[in-house]
Amino acid sequence: MARSGRLSSPGDQRESGRQQILDVIRGAESIARIDIAKATGVSPATVTSITAELLAAGLIEEVAPETSAEMRRGRPRVALRIRGAAHRIAGLKVSHHVISTVITDFVGQELANHEMPLIKGSMPVPELCAQIRRALEFTCKKGGFTIDDLSGIGIGMAGMVDAQRSFIYWSSSLEARNVDLGAALAEVLPCPVFLDNDANLVAKAEHLFGEGRTCDNFIAITIEHGVGMGIVIDGQIYRGIRGCGAELGHTKVQLEGALCQCGQRGCLEAYVGDYALLREANISSGNERHSSVAALFQAAEHGDTMARSILDRARRMFALGLANVVNIFDPSKIILAGARLSFDHLYSDQLIAEMRQWVVQVDAPLPEVIVHDWGDLMWAKGAAAYAIEEVTARTVKELAYAAA
Repeated sequence: MARSGRLSSPGDQRESGRQQILDVIRGAESIARIDIAKATGVSPATVTSITAELLAAGLIEEVAPETSAEMRRGRPRVALRIRGAAHRIAGLKVSHHVISTVITDFVGQELANHEMPLIKGSMPVPELCAQIRRALEFTCKKGGFTIDDLSGIGIGMAGMVDAQRSFIYWSSSLEARNVDLGAALAEVLPCPVFLDNDANLVAKAEHLFGEGRTCDNFIAITIEHGVGMGIVIDGQIYRGIRGCGAELGHTKVQLEGALCQCGQRGCLEAYVGDYALLREANISSGNERHSSVAALFQAAEHGDTMARSILDRARRMFALGLANVVNIFDPSKIILAGARLSFDHLYSDQLIAEMRQWVVQVDAPLPEVIVHDWGDLMWAKGAAAYAIEEVTARTVKELAYAAA
């Protein structure tokens, strides 16, 4: 993973070399030293030296060479791979109704998972921190270890998140604004915590495990309680200067329109998000007969014209949002991710046809639009992948300091 802000001193170059070599080993799953040198452009002697450090630190391990008769003559090449037992990593997805947790090893293999329901969606900072620790403790217990065995924790949550500072400007999961959530979590958790917007971590999960594996330039859009977007450019997540970029849900689609949970009016998610659909349905009907989005969809399927009208408007607004994404970014692929997409009003031939109406017309194919219906545990796996990257970077720095 390329990292910015590095100096060009010999020691810093060696740190960069360690990171680069670890990234190549992780990407290849197992690879010989000579092939690492070819892939990185680092000299074989330096590769041998750096991999010796990584072996001594327990971050990688040697793979016994094959002994089949088909192997060519000569000394078999010993391959290297990431040592899964080096670290245990947690990934959490904080949604409006549940905290989903996955524990993986350092390779990314799942060790345990757990989904813990939440009584309420928005809460004070101390309460959310306590619930996160509780979810982690349950999951670790299922895996046969304790929370103190974790080396890093990645957390994805909705809202405007400065990932570099682990700072929350605003989130529907918190009653307060402008929260140094990283510092608050550090008081109740035993290891480093890495926060990011949940849609960014969906994009990371898609890039590593899902529909974006073969694509370095794509956009992932999530629809649940709100609407999120993760942007991958040249294989990297784009977050914006303040960490507040890619907020598709808060782009404006109606002047002085419906009230959004962010406090402004006319946002896309104020017409498409779960809370917006239920609010409109229950206001229109004069009571709270629709207790869930699933109930609203069921009503529409059984001929409820009011429910059908609300969902039709949501689809049109969503098509408008997709058209804006295409007009601004022109990505190679758009991935619509999340369990809500099992409801076909948000993805249908009619939606794509409406999107086409509002996209700037050129004589070239539109970006591919793919639906990937997956649950919160995959979002949590994206958070774990983010934590693995950050723990790797910190470990490389520690090796650099020890060698200085």
